[in-house]
Amino acid sequence: MNTTTAVRTLNPLGLFWFSLLLVASVPIFWIGFVSLVEAWATPEYSHGPLIPLISLYLFIRELRRSPTPSYDVTDRTPGVLLIMISLTIAILGNIARIPDIVTYAFILWTGGVVLTVFGWRRGITHWAPVLHLIFMLPLPQFLYWQMTIFLQGVSSELGVWFVKMAGVSVFLEGNIIDLGVFKLQVAEACSGLRYLFPILSFSYLVSILYRGPIWHKAILLLSAAPLTVFMNSFRIGVVGVVVNSYGIEHAEGFMHFFEGWIIFLACIGILFLMAIVLQRLTPNPLPLSQAIDLDFQGFGPIMGRIGAIRVSRAMITACVLTIAVTAVWMVARPNTQVTNLDRDPFVLFPNTIDGWASVRSSLDPAVEATLAADDYLNATFSTAGEPAGVNMFIAYYHNQTDGSGIHSPEVCLPVGGWEVYNLDEHKVSFTDTVYGEFEVNRAIIEKGLSRQLVYYWFEQRGKRMTNDFAAKFSVVYDSLSIGRTDGSLVRFVTPIARGETEEQAEARMQRFMASALPKLPRFMPN
Repeated sequence: MNTTTAVRTLNPLGLFWFSLLLVASVPIFWIGFVSLVEAWATPEYSHGPLIPLISLYLFIRELRRSPTPSYDVTDRTPGVLLIMISLTIAILGNIARIPDIVTYAFILWTGGVVLTVFGWRRGITHWAPVLHLIFMLPLPQFLYWQMTIFLQGVSSELGVWFVKMAGVSVFLEGNIIDLGVFKLQVAEACSGLRYLFPILSFSYLVSILYRGPIWHKAILLLSAAPLTVFMNSFRIGVVGVVVNSYGIEHAEGFMHFFEGWIIFLACIGILFLMAIVLQRLTPNPLPLSQAIDLDFQGFGPIMGRIGAIRVSRAMITACVLTIAVTAVWMVARPNTQVTNLDRDPFVLFPNTIDGWASVRSSLDPAVEATLAADDYLNATFSTAGEPAGVNMFIAYYHNQTDGSGIHSPEVCLPVGGWEVYNLDEHKVSFTDTVYGEFEVNRAIIEKGLSRQLVYYWFEQRGKRMTNDFAAKFSVVYDSLSIGRTDGSLVRFVTPIARGETEEQAEARMQRFMASALPKLPRFMPN
């Protein structure tokens, strides 16, 4: 009998324990599943529901070419240990109310189940389908914004290069493509992330299914990111040329959507073309239909193996462990989140501070939606005798662990056409306030002939931080230790007037901050 297609007799007891293991895991990973469904509803991660199905296909494909598991497997302990580790991580993620941690734990748990069922030596050979599940996860927000600003910048530069190649006069200010009569903004949606995530997943799949040397597979996998960025930049360049010739209305609506799908399909086509070229470099090249192994034959009998799964002490241990952790979590779930913070809303922030009078303004609805703050203040203060005012912006978040939260102003500045000329950490001192001495991010930003001085930092439960990565880790720690995940972004901006030095603008900013900082603790609890 062919061991690769043999099907064992139905084993009700094994199927019961395996099903119980799966069902028992649902409550402990629930907030992760909910966050995945919410992320999959966004354009960037709309490919997410396909990833588990593709992983299942890869897994069944591997089983088809492998013999049925032996009855005398003795190396299942690593799988149980990995399940234990993943459940511990999931508990921490649930306590901190950070769904991303829970979803990462679920992938580890899935790997632990594979190792428990097959044993270490056999189970570790199925790493590819489990690793593929990573592509269904959304990026942590701070990484998402960092990638967004980087890809926006690269796409803008390359897009302008394509426009110039077409003989069109064009100028780039930050992420604003200036065509003279028309101006195009390379916004977040044009960064290329909508193509990058599914193309990365697709290239991973192609590299696995490709029949060829390992270096061929590496090329197919590693070429996905630069290919996507390049093609997205080409799309932006085409939009610029069309807008210059036919008008701004051609940058939006159906044409924008249609061009997006064309680029997506073009990236897939180029990957297949690369596979063909790589095959031509081998002594015995295969046609594309054979170079990419898409054979689905024999999947039915392989699926039948699930019903014949064998009970083991390791599986029972893993099942009991998962049930116990889930039951303890559901019954004795700790309520560590502080929900009754005593703070005043920014609507009560003084309009006049020591002779500085303010003019408040609301953010554009699209910007406000992206910011997703629970409360914010956007006011420009001015006073007699100063050549310019000081803008004070604060975004407050009650919970920074549910997918929303602070991102660096570096993301927003290029969208408005501003470029960061200089950015470094700078120590300031306000000894007459509760703030005392602390560090801020100090930036000089430029747009055309206009220059501005910017101070910003992340106010995190009485701590002032300059690094957004450190701020995120601080949220995780404080969520577990004191049950708080609130925080704010604080930003002060003042123009550097013509004929004024940076030092003079900085002195004005600090004079205002000395008056404004004592007012803040009411609105940002320590």
